[in-house]
Amino acid sequence: MTIDFFRQPFSTRQFFEITTNLSPPPQAGEGTGYRQPERFLSCTERLPENCKTNMFKILLLFIITALTEIMGCWLPYLWLRQGKSAWLLLPAAMSLAAFAYLLTLHPSASGRIYAAYGGVYITTALLWLRWVDGVALRPTDYVGAALCFVGAAVVAWGGLRAA
Repeated sequence: MTIDFFRQPFSTRQFFEITTNLSPPPQAGEGTGYRQPERFLSCTERLPENCKTNMFKILLLFIITALTEIMGCWLPYLWLRQGKSAWLLLPAAMSLAAFAYLLTLHPSASGRIYAAYGGVYITTALLWLRWVDGVALRPTDYVGAALCFVGAAVVAWGGLRAA
């Protein structure tokens, strides 16, 4: 049964029969362009090698960007809250300038990139809290950082799959 969806009205039953057709897909060579995969590929096998390398480079860029942003905000905090020298504002300004420059190196200025960066930033900020400020992290900090990092990976992965 062939139905022209734009010219011929059809019933709900006909639509149900068409949309629930469980016949096997056409074979290669029948003019459909369909090719049955030989086996399922794992996530890493689906990505080209240069994409895996680029993901590592982008993650490294995100971490470095987060560190420059945190340092650019932490140094004025030391001056304002802990009475340190005002000369700390000079490296803070340089750090924030480096942060602004590093943002220009991100793959694109889309919301997806900045959302992924946000997850990396949160994780980096918690690591800064532990290693630089010396504050012991709570179990909820680790869970939150893991959720943020996984969320950033999901957002980044969705961008790769859409491209």
